[in-house]
Amino acid sequence: MKVAGVHRRTIWPTEDGEAVEIIDQRHLPHEWRVARLAQIDAVHHAIADMWVRGAPLIGVTAAYGLALQCRHAATDAALTEAKAYLDGARPTAVNLAWATERMVSALRALPEAERASAAWALAAALADEDVATNAAIGRHGLDILRSLAARHPHRPLNVLTHCNAGWLATVDWGTAIAPIYQAHEAGLAVHVWVDETRPRNQGASLTAWELGQAGIPHTVVADNTGGHLMQHGLVDVVIVGTDRVSARGDVCNKIGTYLKALAAHDNGVPFYVAMPFSTLDPTLNDGLAEIPIEARSPREVTHITGRDATGRRVEVQLTPDGSPALNYGFDVTPARLVTGLITERGVLAAQEAAIRDALARSPSPAP
Repeated sequence: MKVAGVHRRTIWPTEDGEAVEIIDQRHLPHEWRVARLAQIDAVHHAIADMWVRGAPLIGVTAAYGLALQCRHAATDAALTEAKAYLDGARPTAVNLAWATERMVSALRALPEAERASAAWALAAALADEDVATNAAIGRHGLDILRSLAARHPHRPLNVLTHCNAGWLATVDWGTAIAPIYQAHEAGLAVHVWVDETRPRNQGASLTAWELGQAGIPHTVVADNTGGHLMQHGLVDVVIVGTDRVSARGDVCNKIGTYLKALAAHDNGVPFYVAMPFSTLDPTLNDGLAEIPIEARSPREVTHITGRDATGRRVEVQLTPDGSPALNYGFDVTPARLVTGLITERGVLAAQEAAIRDALARSPSPAP
């Protein structure tokens, strides 16, 4: 995707080959900052404190973290310790452990002296694979959007999304927003309702910024507005991303997704989930009972950060002194509420048989 007309990825190796650089997303949309990560501790910190976020992107970032670790120690014991350290940075998104497991399994098969150079190449390959995967998701999702748009040829297609599942959540293209980018490029008139996504406001700060950079019409709405819009026929389709999907199709995504799915079901609005297969956790069946839900700092609820009248980035308190707050980061939407899963291998029913059938197919998306 592009920023000020220039193509960017969210993570890239430095020219000296000694580190990676990332977009520090904490400062968007008001300030563009790039951070250099040269040690595994910096990578862990960037993932845990959400300098980078989004399941696919944190997986690739962790892969580069292992590559950086191999510059210092690449023994089996060092790899095991580094994997456990990085996996603990964020507990809910399965892509993190998926990426580190792929890295460690491949590296253990090599002589120790070859691991440092191989790790860098493996991490870069995972980044490229993520881009190809998301482009494929975009193509399959575009078919859905075209079909829905044909029902209303005289107005833009209205899409509602939640949180940020655009290119900032991946290496490039995004998951849930990839079909919207491709629709826009294809000349399909699209308008996006952007949930603010409290408490971290990834919709208001990141999705809206992305769509603005791409010139895609959008409107930011309060999280609780989605149901009202659906009741009045102002939403044609809901598309969200996901951090973990169970074997039977239960979907774990940013807190508030379940409520959108309920409203969509009640109003007959299609509810799609964009899901790279790296987000599938086949070891889990009952998503509601088995997916670990991250509880984040209450301060994300009690305080909010924005830009004041002078242009400074400031944090202010929203709640009374002494009022406790609870901050679950995710919820689980049962498979029965999901119209379909948009994957790099096609659009699937949110059912165990369909998921397992797709798993048996060739895993490589077309570039």
